[in-house]
Amino acid sequence: MMDKLKEECGVFGIFNHEDAARLTYLGLYALQHRGQESAGIVSSDGERLHQSRGMGYVSEIFGEEQFAQLPGRAAIGHVRYSTAGSVSLREAQPFLVTGYRGQIALCHNGNLPYASRTRAELELGGAIFSSTSDTEVVLHKIARSRSIDLIGAIVDTFTEIEGAYSMLFLTRDSLIAVRDPRGFRPLCLGQLGDSYILASETCAFDLIDAVYLRDVQPGEILVINREGLHSSFPLQKEKPAHCIFEHVYFSRPDSLVFGRSVNKSRHKMGQQLAREHPADADLVVPVPDSGTAAAIGYASESGLKFRFGLVRNHYIGRTFIEPKQSIRHFGVKIKLNPVRDLLEGLRVVLIDDSIVRGTTSKKIVTMVRQAGAREVHVRISCPPTVAPCFYGVDTPTREELIAANLNVEEIARFIDADSLGYLSLEGLTGACEDPQGTRHCTACYTNNYPIPVTSGARTKTEREEGMLDHDSVWPRI
Repeated sequence: MMDKLKEECGVFGIFNHEDAARLTYLGLYALQHRGQESAGIVSSDGERLHQSRGMGYVSEIFGEEQFAQLPGRAAIGHVRYSTAGSVSLREAQPFLVTGYRGQIALCHNGNLPYASRTRAELELGGAIFSSTSDTEVVLHKIARSRSIDLIGAIVDTFTEIEGAYSMLFLTRDSLIAVRDPRGFRPLCLGQLGDSYILASETCAFDLIDAVYLRDVQPGEILVINREGLHSSFPLQKEKPAHCIFEHVYFSRPDSLVFGRSVNKSRHKMGQQLAREHPADADLVVPVPDSGTAAAIGYASESGLKFRFGLVRNHYIGRTFIEPKQSIRHFGVKIKLNPVRDLLEGLRVVLIDDSIVRGTTSKKIVTMVRQAGAREVHVRISCPPTVAPCFYGVDTPTREELIAANLNVEEIARFIDADSLGYLSLEGLTGACEDPQGTRHCTACYTNNYPIPVTSGARTKTEREEGMLDHDSVWPRI
């Protein structure tokens, strides 16, 4: 419905709590914005692992019957966003497998861009896969490691595989967190009494009254067991490349991500946007919800009035019956509705976090004009998105990204805006307290990838729609 980049997933784990599965459910509930297609929980009772997965929202999947099947004092959970090519229960995580090291459960936030190549090599060696997920590649590599213990096998695996990964492993007696050496995707550590907790965002801690301790560091392997916390850094050190789009759009504004308040970052983005692209206007209106914090910042810096001129319907659910051609722009109208008495006759500054294909922005501008706005000036709290992501974000191809094919003036005409302004890259990194741009991945704005991207790399969408790179392994016959 909305033309936005999509996050892949969120993870949550807890060790040493009598109600581990239920707290994992609450943690996933707080992380629901990171994925709405499927969710799963695996728990450990100290002897064996137990699994429950399903399609849909967390609240639709888990109830008393499921919790009764998830005993134990440790658990990991996962919420997943998936592409149209792979919406099925077989893709739902955590995955649970059994090998000579015993049972292992694994859930993953990120993307391994060369996993298709590794998968093809494994298939040549006789491996059989049950899903399109790159997480299965990791499990196969771990199973093939000659290391006796699991930690050694994990190190062996990620010495050979590059990519973006914040992963949680659960065994019968330990919870293990692994974060890639560049730290693309977030992962944080918290505490609740004698229990330790891991989550993609700190908003999951807030819901269960846990305390944020620190981030799991890039390249860190953190083992949690009855003896406590055991930290090591066996992977090669790399330059940090935190995904800056976590602060632009993905994460909840009430979270700390990469050790920084998301709300504070977005507020500063809006302030800087007002300095870079002022508008002769009457009113600042956010595209809710992700544009709200930036719009407040823009209004405070510009001195313009701030109003919620667009109202979002939060109760759509995952499916709805769409009329065929009978209501124009139905997909946007079902989610957003303008407040006519706030917009009529005024010059409006419309604040959004990004423009991807431009189709939704065009429809929103049309809605605001039809509600009586005299002028519509669009301001975007990040630079133009010109390149696809290979590190865990579901993005369109370069050909589908409007900013990769049109300049700012042409985009403004396409979306029918009186003017259009994007936040500069320097303004964005400065708002995230990284003025030199040395800590963040900004490849979607610069086309400069922290991990070199060659023809063998695949985005999440390409991988899951079956575009495997078999040519790199065997010739076509």
